[in-house]
Amino acid sequence: MSRKEANLHFLLHSAALVEDTVRRELRPLGLGPGQARVLDALDRMGPSSQVELAEECNITAASMSTMTMRLLAAGVIERRQDPNERRSNILRLSDSGIRLLKDVRAAWHAVDDIVQQAVGAEKAAALADLAHDLRDALGGRTPRARRAKRERPKADVSSERTDALT
Repeated sequence: MSRKEANLHFLLHSAALVEDTVRRELRPLGLGPGQARVLDALDRMGPSSQVELAEECNITAASMSTMTMRLLAAGVIERRQDPNERRSNILRLSDSGIRLLKDVRAAWHAVDDIVQQAVGAEKAAALADLAHDLRDALGGRTPRARRAKRERPKADVSSERTDALT
C-alpha cells in the first residue's frame, strides 16, 4: 500500500530550510530571524510600545520581552518613557539599529537570490506571491505605522521597502 505525503510536509520542510539559510546570513550580524523581524517592524511602525510591537509581529508578550532585553543590551534599540503615559515605555531603533537594519535587509535579499537560483526567477516570484497570499489568508500582515497622536521621528533606512514579514 502506498502512502501519499501531505502537502504540508513539503511546505514545513522548505520553510525550515529557508529559515536555516536566513540564520546563516544573519549570523555575522549577531541576530536571529525573529530579532531581525522586530527591527524591521520598529522601522515600519516607528517608536512603539512593547505590547504594540508584540501584537504587530504576532509574538507572545513573554517572547517579545526576552527579545527586547537582548536588543536593548546589544544597543540596537532604545527604551524611553512614553511622554503621554508615564507608566509606559516606548521602544525605537537606535542609530546603531538603523545601520544594522541596512545589513539585515541585504541579508534578506541574499536569501531571495539563493531561492531564485534554486528554483528560477519565475518560480521564486510565484512562490513569494503565494506565500504573501497565504500569510494574509491566515491572518498575518506587515506591521503598520502606529496611529499615535504624538510626533515621532522616522528612521530613514532605505527607500526600498521589503515585505519582510512574509
